[in-house]
Amino acid sequence: MSTTQTPPVLAAELAQAWADIQRHHPELPDLAAPESLIGESSSACGHELSFERLLHEAVHGIAAARGVRDTSRAGRYHNRRFLAIAEELGLDHPEEPHPSSGFSLVTLTPEAKRRYRSTIERLHRALKAHSAATAGDSARSFRGPAARHGSSGGGVRVKAVCDCGRNVRVVPSVLAQAPIVCGGCGKPFRIPEVAGAA
Repeated sequence: MSTTQTPPVLAAELAQAWADIQRHHPELPDLAAPESLIGESSSACGHELSFERLLHEAVHGIAAARGVRDTSRAGRYHNRRFLAIAEELGLDHPEEPHPSSGFSLVTLTPEAKRRYRSTIERLHRALKAHSAATAGDSARSFRGPAARHGSSGGGVRVKAVCDCGRNVRVVPSVLAQAPIVCGGCGKPFRIPEVAGAA
């Protein structure tokens, strides 16, 4: 079925788009699990999955590589250090900071649109194909409050664990699309079975 083929294709396109950004910004760390972005809510960042959002995430990656604290308030408020790196990557925030999220709602500059034009087009096609392949699922499944209120969340997150005891919060359907691998032990994260469930 096409629904099983699309997520790996989309994950590959996300990885390729990230590599395209790395060509211009070599200090950007590798993207550990591109599939973790698929269908994931980003309320603090205010973006659905798109190249613009990927570039936004790259700003956080470069900030982490530089040891720069680019957010506060549990990662919600994006400060001027975030904005400075965002401008380096071709993102702009023409207005004053938002009272609760700061400079999170950055947009692509015309120069960045030109630089990444083919990358943006490729990723857009992959996202469109992914949306078409998964559109039939929404009528039959509960998508959670995030989806009902216009977020890209697509469901309720649960705790997934790996063999070394680390954990992440993830939408089960995202984890089902492709493994998310722990950078510590190299084993995939899994949702633990609930005791007594049968």
